[in-house]
Amino acid sequence: MNCCLFPVLAAILLLTNLKAPAQVMTEYGPVQTKVVDGDTITTVYLKPAFVFKRAADERRWSRLIYNLKVVYPIALEANATLHAMEQRMDSMKTKREKQEFVKAMERALKRKYTPVLKNMTLSQGKLLIKLIDRETDQTSYDLVKQLRGGFRAFFWQSIARLFGANLKDTYDAEGDDQIIEELIMLYEAGLL
Repeated sequence: MNCCLFPVLAAILLLTNLKAPAQVMTEYGPVQTKVVDGDTITTVYLKPAFVFKRAADERRWSRLIYNLKVVYPIALEANATLHAMEQRMDSMKTKREKQEFVKAMERALKRKYTPVLKNMTLSQGKLLIKLIDRETDQTSYDLVKQLRGGFRAFFWQSIARLFGANLKDTYDAEGDDQIIEELIMLYEAGLL
């Protein structure tokens, strides 16, 4: 057991008694106390701790967590926006109406996200491409092609390739992106 963590756990265990509420929140996580057959059982839920052999690995891990915290909310919002657009487009009758709606949405999204995307790093952009695929079940390339046409999709794919990214990247939760999937689960549980 970590020598720095032992005094904290000991203090928590000593300070909890039968009159304490069933669950107390500490900086390390929730503490639950219950009585079973006359014995008091205290359970402390700790946040996960990650251990690395090299400092460079720890820096990469911390950077990935930081990038995920920046990009994941944008991917969730992109998914919600896409679903709202699809519902609205389903109610439109003509192709021209749909095209004008998509152009108007594109202008609105540019106004909203241009400052955010300009400040994004390349690694954050690559992660965003993967997370958009995770959330929407469509690659970024397919989304651009579906909404704005094949030429625009080809154009933006060419630009992305110049910078080392690929709009056709897919998200593989069971393979290459398993670590990202685990981090997303921790993020959603509030443990990051």
